[in-house]
Parts: sequence; structure tokens; C-alpha cells
Amino acid sequence: MNYRHGYHAGNHADVLKHAALMLLLQHLKAKPKPFFVLDTHGGRGGYDLASAEALRAGEFRHGIARLMAAGEVPAGLVPYLAAVRAANPPGALTLYPGSPLLIAGALRPEDRLVACELHPGESAALAAALRPWRRARVETRDGYGALKGVLPPPEKRGLVLIDPPFEKPDEFETLGRALREAWKRFPQGVYLVWYPLKDRAAADAFLAGVAEGGVRDATAYELYVRAPVAGGGMTGSGVLAVNGAFALDAAMAALLPFLARTLAQGPGANGAARRIAAE
Repeated sequence: MNYRHGYHAGNHADVLKHAALMLLLQHLKAKPKPFFVLDTHGGRGGYDLASAEALRAGEFRHGIARLMAAGEVPAGLVPYLAAVRAANPPGALTLYPGSPLLIAGALRPEDRLVACELHPGESAALAAALRPWRRARVETRDGYGALKGVLPPPEKRGLVLIDPPFEKPDEFETLGRALREAWKRFPQGVYLVWYPLKDRAAADAFLAGVAEGGVRDATAYELYVRAPVAGGGMTGSGVLAVNGAFALDAAMAALLPFLARTLAQGPGANGAARRIAAE
């Protein structure tokens, strides 16, 4: 594995993904019944923002750092920002909590997390980071395989976060197939799927394939921090929520324009939601 998220921790893509994640967790916690969370690509858990990796590109400075300095924010960002602040000393930003730490910190005693990470070194770091949470377990395995192994969960309700590194040229195809198969096993589950916006046609083909594959109640929320340019790298990203519109639609209507203004890196920054498949 060549990918290291430490170079990108806290960037605009993390902000979008993790803000949506925290809103979905809040939604699940509104009911007393326990729930299960699967994080298929967990990474190392926490990221030192003073590390050489983080400082090399300084992507967090244009993401979470801007957001924390923004003052008043939409209500939909409050759970996310509260979780980031809780992971840091008062008034400081030295650590960025990845999705497993954000999830673990939001769990109630009756809820449960399985976080997968294929790379042994990153998995060991993740296990150390999650040690304080008794109901959080780390598995050193392929996250796509975990979708087959743990779904449906005995709790009958839960959230599945699929956040692959997109190292492989066929990642969109693999991701779409995995989501469709997981949904057939656990159609009542809530899914949050992150994807990059480097190639608009590839992203659109992925979204169309999800709908054509029978997945229901799917909405894409996308954020561009500048206008896309051919060969210009990742200028935005999206999250596809399945069974999540009830928790996300109203919040994202305010959140996406705010993020586009606050995190803009050039002309053309914008955010939008679109329905991919009806209920």
C-alpha cells in the first residue's frame, strides 16, 4: 500500500465526509436501540498535524483549520467541530481524528464499531488509538471483504462507512459492486460512501451504476473547492448517502454553500446535492 492519509488529513474532503458522518451518527443515536458501525478503510485513527506528512502539503490549513477559525457555523457542523475540538487541547489544533476515532467517541455503551485496515502498521496504530473504547474492534483485513463477513449485523440497524483510498484505476467499479452487494445483504442499513471528484464522467458512471443496481434512497452531496480542470487533480469530492437523506438533506442545504465559501481555493467553488435513487 502506497497511500498514507497523513498527507491529506483534515483537508476539504475530510471535512465534507466527517461532517456528514457525525450527522448520521447523531441520527442513529436518537433512538434507544443499539447500532453497529463498520468502517471499511479505517487508516491509523489519529493524525499528527505537526508531522512531516501533514506539513508537506499543509492541506489541513485549507480545510479543518479554516473551519475552526470561521466563527459562527451552520448547525450541521456543530457535532463535527465539537468532536475535533474534544480530540485537541483547548484552543489548539494538533491532532486530526480520523473516522474511527470520531465514530468511537460518539458511541454509547450499547453501540459497537468494527474498523478495518489492511496495512499492518496502520492497523496497529489504529488498534492503539481505539484501545480506550471497549466496544471498538480493529480487524487487519480488506474492508470490501468485511462487507461480506459482518453484514447484516445482529443489531439490525447500523452505519457502514466506505472510504477507499482510490489507489487503483478500477476503484469506482469495485466500490459500486461492493455497495450494491452490501445493500442486498443489509438494505435497511445507512451507508456513507466517499468518492473523489477528479474525473466527472467516472463519478457519474459510478452513481448511475448504484441506481441501476437497485439501491434505493440514495443522495449524493458534493463539494468543489475550485472549478475542475482537466488533469488538475482533485478539486472536490462527494459523499453518497443511502438511507441517510432524512438526517442529511436539511443540514446539507445550509452546510454545502457555507463550506464552498469558507474552503474555496479558487473560482468555481460550489456545493450541491442531487437525488440518485428514490425510496
